[in-house]
Parts: sequence; C-alpha cells; structure tokens
Amino acid sequence: MGKSPQQWIRISIINLLIVSFVGVILRYKIAFALPMVDQKHLLHGHSHFAFAGWINQTIMVLIINAIAKQQNESLIKRFTPLLYINLITAYGMLISFAISGYTIYSISFSTLSIINSYVFGILVWKEINKLGNNLTSYWWFKAGVVFNILSSIGAFALSFLMANSSINQNYYLLAVYAFLHFQYNGWFFFACMGLFISQIEKIVGVYKNFKLIFWLFTIACIPAYFLSVLWLPIQALGYSFIVLAAILQCIGWGFLLILIYRNQEQIVALFNNKGRWLVYLAGIALSIKLLLQLISTIPFLGQLAFGFRPVVIGYLHLMLLGVISLFLLGYIYANHLFKLNFYTKIGSIVFIVGIILNQIILLVQGVEAMNYVGIPFINEILFALAIIMFIGMLLINKQSDFNHKSKN
Repeated sequence: MGKSPQQWIRISIINLLIVSFVGVILRYKIAFALPMVDQKHLLHGHSHFAFAGWINQTIMVLIINAIAKQQNESLIKRFTPLLYINLITAYGMLISFAISGYTIYSISFSTLSIINSYVFGILVWKEINKLGNNLTSYWWFKAGVVFNILSSIGAFALSFLMANSSINQNYYLLAVYAFLHFQYNGWFFFACMGLFISQIEKIVGVYKNFKLIFWLFTIACIPAYFLSVLWLPIQALGYSFIVLAAILQCIGWGFLLILIYRNQEQIVALFNNKGRWLVYLAGIALSIKLLLQLISTIPFLGQLAFGFRPVVIGYLHLMLLGVISLFLLGYIYANHLFKLNFYTKIGSIVFIVGIILNQIILLVQGVEAMNYVGIPFINEILFALAIIMFIGMLLINKQSDFNHKSKN
C-alpha cells in the first residue's frame, strides 16, 4: 500500500534531521580533530543529501499534493516509484560521497537522481496540462522544472571535471555556481513560489498581478546566474543585464509584498498560526538575500565578497536554511501535513534561533574575513550553533503524541 503525503513528509523531516546531524560532524571536524572523516568528501555528501533528501523530496511531495487538490484525487500513488528512487539516490549520494568523494558510485547515484527529476518534471507537466487550468502557480512549477534541467548541466560538467581530475579553477567554479544557482534560485525558489501562490491565488482580483511577478522573476533568473561569477571579466553591456536582473527581482518581490499587504486579512486566514510565522521569517530572509544580491552588483563589493569563502557559505545558507527550509516547514505546518505537538513547537523555535544566530555569526565572520581579521573561537561557536539546530530538529521529530491535533 502506498504512503500518504503525510507519511512522505515525515520521511523528509527525518532527512532534515540527518542533514543537521552531518552538519554537526562537519563543524566538529573544523573546530576539533576527527581524522577518520574526510571533510571534503563528507561536505559533498552533506550538500547532495540536503538537496535531494530534504528539499527535492519535500518539493516533489508538495507539488504532487498541490496538483491533486485541483483534481480532487490522490496522485501520490502514481508518483510513488519516483519518490522511492529519489530517496534511494539521496542516501546513495550521502554514503558514496562521504566515503570516497567523486567516484563511479557517487556519480552514478547523482546521474540517476537527475534522470529521475527529469521524469518527475515531465509527468508533472503532463498532469498540469490535463487540468486545463491557467493558474499562475502552475507557471511557477513548470519554470522550476526547466531551471532544474538547466542546473543539471552544471552538475554533469562538475562530475566530468572531477572524474577527470581537472584543475582549471574557473571551469570548476562556473560549473559549481551554475548548478547551485539554478537549484537555489531556479528549481527550489520557483517551486516554493508556486506552492505559496497556490495557497493564495484563491483570493479574487490578484491573478493579473501574479502574472507580472512571475515574468519579472523568470526573465531575471538566467542573467542573475552571472551575479555568482562577478569575478570574471564582464563587458559593460553584459554587466548592465546583470544589474537589471537584480533590479527586476527586487521589483517583483516588491510587487508581491504590496499584494500581500493589500490582501493581508485574507492571506492570514489561509495560513494557520503555526506555519504563518515560519513563512514570515522566510520572507524576511528572502528580502535580505535580494538586497545583498543587489548590493553585490557594485563591482568592488561583488568581487570582494565572492572572493571569501565565509561570505559564500553565509549566502548559500541564507537561501537554503533561511528562505527554502523555513518556507517548506511553514507550508507543511499550514497545510497540516505534519502533526504538531509540544515538542514540535519548541523544536521549531530552537531550530529558528539556531538558524538566525548561525547567519549572524557567518555574516560577522564574512565581514571580518574581508578585513583579514580572525574571530577567536569562531569555529567552536559555529559548532555549538550546529548542535542547537540539531537539537531543534530532534524535538521536531519527536512525535510522541500522535493523537494530538493542533489548532489554528
């Protein structure tokens, strides 16, 4: 018998717990000695599992669930084989990357994961076309599928370079940032926006505004990739398109915030209290991210910032944890896809506090790195914050009261 969406989400939340646990090991390795662990290999396993086991797995379930609401039927059984394949490849990448890095095993699991995502995208596209509805949320889902395919070009290029032991640093970074950008700012972001829009597009009179917001972000997505590679020599005309992309995204976000403000009472009613605050925090994190992105178009600051690893790590964590993960948890809570109890609520608070403090410390570390100043005990502090986030996830996963039903 197939699993329900709630059961699949339960697996995703467990996967997020594993992501946070591996994060603790990585931070321990940096702060202290752990000779049996290869930092680089485990980092690859950590990042691939975070993408596939937590975010991709969750987004797949939530998109299926959102489409099923329009069909008034369950689609989860039809997509069950793809969910299992994604889950197997996620664990395969975690283990194989952690043990040996880029080898035939890890590359095989990664390739299978990508092919599986292609099949998922094609089937989702077909299910949407069956409905015949021109809902803007479906536009976001379809665009996300396209950007996911684009991201795979970077993944294949990276695997080729690593398998052939290529040492060309520019090619390596171009491939890495292509994969990351079209995952973070493409597939993940557009899927989450589609989920958010699907929640609020029931409100009368907002449909036309949704179209404009969609096109602003879509047009900006491809040139925005070059915001990650500002260290390359870029001609003035090309640079102007990069700046325009950053501006268009800010304008699109501004329009959405205005729309939310004008319809706040109706929108608030669509999100229960437990999920609402997580969505608010994700929105604040996205606002910060878009503002930092715009500031990075200043040539000196852009080249300086992306030359320091702490800045890059802080930026990626802001998007992965602050925007994507908090939104997904908020959406899950708001749609009653995960049973809440006392431990879940406390765990969510602890997890959020850990994320916020982690981002603050990473920001301070990045600023000090640009000034070539070291912070005493910075690695120990980040290790402690990783433990806090792990404790938060432990509490979220403590489902002792299965009969408890949260109130809105």
